[in-house]
Amino acid sequence: MGSNRMHVTDTDVIIVGAGPTGLMLAAELRLAGERPLILERHPQPRDIPKAGGIGGQILQLLRYRGLLERFEAANTDPIPAPRFPFGGVHVDLAHLTDPPLHALPLAQHRLERVLAERVRELGTEIRRGHEVVGVSQDDALVTADVRGPDGRYQVTARYLVGCDGGRSRIREMAGIAFPGTTYPEVNRLAQVTVADSVTVLDNGDLVVPGGNTIRAGFTRTERGLFANGSTTPGVLGLFTTEDESGEYDDDEPLTLTEFQDSVHRVLGVDLPLGEPIRLSRFTFQDRLAERYRAGRILLAGDAAHLFPATGVAINAGMLDTVNLAWKLAADIDGWAPDGLLDTYHDERHLAGARVRLHTRAQVALRRGQDPAAEALREVFQELLVDEQPLRRVGALIAGSDIRYPLPNPNEHALTGTFAPDLSLHTDQGATSVAELTHTARPILLVLADRPELREIARDWQHRIEIHTAETDYRPADALLIRPDAHIAWAATVDELTDTAAPALRAALADWFGAPRQAPVPVDQPG
Repeated sequence: MGSNRMHVTDTDVIIVGAGPTGLMLAAELRLAGERPLILERHPQPRDIPKAGGIGGQILQLLRYRGLLERFEAANTDPIPAPRFPFGGVHVDLAHLTDPPLHALPLAQHRLERVLAERVRELGTEIRRGHEVVGVSQDDALVTADVRGPDGRYQVTARYLVGCDGGRSRIREMAGIAFPGTTYPEVNRLAQVTVADSVTVLDNGDLVVPGGNTIRAGFTRTERGLFANGSTTPGVLGLFTTEDESGEYDDDEPLTLTEFQDSVHRVLGVDLPLGEPIRLSRFTFQDRLAERYRAGRILLAGDAAHLFPATGVAINAGMLDTVNLAWKLAADIDGWAPDGLLDTYHDERHLAGARVRLHTRAQVALRRGQDPAAEALREVFQELLVDEQPLRRVGALIAGSDIRYPLPNPNEHALTGTFAPDLSLHTDQGATSVAELTHTARPILLVLADRPELREIARDWQHRIEIHTAETDYRPADALLIRPDAHIAWAATVDELTDTAAPALRAALADWFGAPRQAPVPVDQPG
């Protein structure tokens, strides 16, 4: 619990929505010592197929929290080769020894179950069947009007975060604009077993009754787009896109018949399907909230951004929460420097715009139907044969190319980026950056003989951990790592104390508040 709360509230942070974003936020807040409460309008966890897995930078973050093995254990499907759709073409990273983008197949309801277990272990309450129907705020707190199974009631907190999806009521009640575009297309995805009457050739092509062949990969017709690919023997991964102007209820599940009819419309042939494993339907929207914060109400995940491509939304939403949680905790506990919480919007709105950039590019690749569009796709695919553009596009999709613009005119190349997982050698033995970040504490990692930097950090030792280690390939003499694993400051190798010392002191104050006046003992190295 925080130590400087001026007002009595029912909880520290109200989280509206128990999807991946809301659950991840609750876990991160608990690591920071806060008391979140999750309110979810649906009475039971839903098993309607949505996302089929997680991928990109969030996998690295989960490893830094020591949680990745738990998510991997919940996966029941083989991990596919790193090959990803991108606007109707493929980004094939399979031949790279260290691809910049990975995915973990994990149906969304399984992902949410693992996250919910984690949240409960950390002592957070999830109230299901409790809908927020009104919010109000003043300078000190926010109040949620809630309709629960036993009637209406109110909950007060220091902050409220809307993690309630693309149709966010919280965003509407906060008066935050959500400009953008809804594309007139419907996308349908199916994972099914192979029907007895269908033959799968060695190259992935399908031979259907009547002798027609459906080739592997993407097939574009004047009626839409069809994709056929599989990473699991005996299972087909199929996808269609058609231009439609109608709307579908999110709670109305896709049926096997509806998907077969879509395949027939696009290809003009019948494709027999076996038993369904996953069926889902979705539309594409391109929207970014004008602001992620309105006073004591904030947005994260789909409530803040919708992207016109698959495979990126959960990654972006969960990363939102890792950025937000420690900043909320700093404010609640009374030590946040001026403007710290505003950096959530600054940094994650920038990240959202970056995701929006490449998903909009996918729209241009995917929706063009004329010869010029075909030429664009062909040239783009040719470029991805070369390793450098392949890596760049992979990092773009993963969200690992984000560099937050931090206020330091003499920035080290690593400042603002996600901390690399260096192998470390300490007096206590071998460790790594990933292991040090399990507890989500800020860290000053000193990688050289720089006692003057450790001495400066002593005044902030009540808020940060100080570690000294050696590494085989030293990228800097010292790294100041925020709880979200991004580097707030770095000293170049052999940087003079005259520049490194004041820069470290300024960075500590900018991110972790005023120093403690009374001296405290330095932690033992490592």
